[in-house]
Amino acid sequence: MTKDRNFDDIAHKFAKNIYGSDKGEIRQVIVWEELEQLLSAINGSRKSLHVLDAGGGLAQISQKLAKLGHRVTLCDLSSEMLQLARRDIEKNGLLEQYRLIHSPAQNIARHLNEPVDILMFHAVMEWLAEPKAVLQTLLDEVRPGGAASIMFYNHHGLVYKNVVCGNIPHILDGMPHRKRFKLQPQKGLKPEDVYLWIEESGFEICGKAGIRCFSDYIGNREYLGDYQTQDVMALERKLCRQEPYLSMGRYIHVWAKKSRNNNG
Repeated sequence: MTKDRNFDDIAHKFAKNIYGSDKGEIRQVIVWEELEQLLSAINGSRKSLHVLDAGGGLAQISQKLAKLGHRVTLCDLSSEMLQLARRDIEKNGLLEQYRLIHSPAQNIARHLNEPVDILMFHAVMEWLAEPKAVLQTLLDEVRPGGAASIMFYNHHGLVYKNVVCGNIPHILDGMPHRKRFKLQPQKGLKPEDVYLWIEESGFEICGKAGIRCFSDYIGNREYLGDYQTQDVMALERKLCRQEPYLSMGRYIHVWAKKSRNNNG
């Protein structure tokens, strides 16, 4: 990508297609399970934490943290997405715990007076021109002993999905950019790269999970065995943290703790 993607033009479509779907439900469930582990690891005293939801879109996940009493700074490049988020946050009675900032994620330091306890950076890097630089800029804003929750579109999952769909020549051509999928990132990140970037910033990776390791690869129901929607969710939850399935997820979630000796 030559520049960062702004979702102003398709914010409403994004909200409906990404979050109002079975895919969105799987994502929400797995990521929340991971965040519960993160909270348990860094918040034994159960105090109110400061969460930075960078590129947070509609704030579905961070609202769950707000309901637990945590304070959230939500920033997004899209003013339209921020307006949609504000309406939802207000409807849920959580506006007092939010600070909404119209800003690119990489410029958020201008709006922060102190380091944050938790960074959430979900499904943003694949839309950025310089994902590594932005990630490391944000990780610098986490206090020593704090943690980061990071989710990214997985290169390996994108390759495998194209195989399942029969797009073999597209893979052999290096999967060049296609304009027709506005809501699907055109390029995934390689997990091994992202893990290295996190560790280079002074973090210890504590947990990983694949998001939609199976659901996206299920073929035409007409030719398949009998199963229910809840069976797919059960399968995702059961195996998403085990290799090789983890690394085949369409997205990968990773959470990590910052060394207490690391001041960014």
